[in-house]
Amino acid sequence: MSGSALAASALLLNAFVYGVSWWPLRLLQAKGLHPMWATALIYVFALIVLALVRPQAWRGLVKHPALWWLVLASGLTNVGFNWAVTVGDVVRVVLLFYLMPAWVVLLAWPLLGEKPSAPSLLRLALALTGVVIVLKTPESAWPVPQSMADWLALMGGFSFALTNILLRKLNQTPEASRMLAMFGGGTIMALSAATLGMGLGVVTPPPHVGSWIGLALLVSVAFLAGNLALQYGAARLNASTTSLIMLAEVVFASVSSVILGAGDLSARTVVGGSLILLASLLAVLSFARR
Repeated sequence: MSGSALAASALLLNAFVYGVSWWPLRLLQAKGLHPMWATALIYVFALIVLALVRPQAWRGLVKHPALWWLVLASGLTNVGFNWAVTVGDVVRVVLLFYLMPAWVVLLAWPLLGEKPSAPSLLRLALALTGVVIVLKTPESAWPVPQSMADWLALMGGFSFALTNILLRKLNQTPEASRMLAMFGGGTIMALSAATLGMGLGVVTPPPHVGSWIGLALLVSVAFLAGNLALQYGAARLNASTTSLIMLAEVVFASVSSVILGAGDLSARTVVGGSLILLASLLAVLSFARR
């Protein structure tokens, strides 16, 4: 297998891991482990491995305080996505999460100084039109978020776009320190959300160690493998190719959730989702031309 094919396969592995992650998270929830406790456990495991392999990574957080914004953004990304896919329609959640092209247009101007061009505004309009179609159901008078899952998905997608912009803005910082910031963010924000949620009565306390621990460790290994695969593939392929392959996550999530009965592929969802994905594809093509 050629180097490019191996790198593409690594990215597909990452897309698959995150695309079907809703399933083991729901299995863990059925065993009494809330997705916020599961997320914290997953990223604690990743932090331990990273600390053993790259012990110097901690110095970067002290030397580059701006990385703490990455801690916040990446942590909220995981909180929004992992919680949403366990309580909402998976197809709907993934589509709302992948509203990233719209958020990038709005965030890149103040944070990167990139003024929106006519094509970027067109992509913004396409993505927002798609969201309106997805959100407007016969039961709702207005196309607005209708559930906690909707709000979590939108918050996670916004944080995902912010994470990507921060990675561009902080690309001169050590790679290991950026990974530490992202793994640390997943841990800190998930623990914070779990603790706050317990106080509000929306998150159950973590159960005693039992049959769930084996599955939780397997999921942790899978997430770590997915992140390593992303690092390997993204370092060997150009950014536009990486972004295009990563859209496969939407396919993996949609197909798996429909097969297993956790997602609804209605005509409205297909039309709205197609517009959101079209906006993402146009963004990838625009980046490739530049």
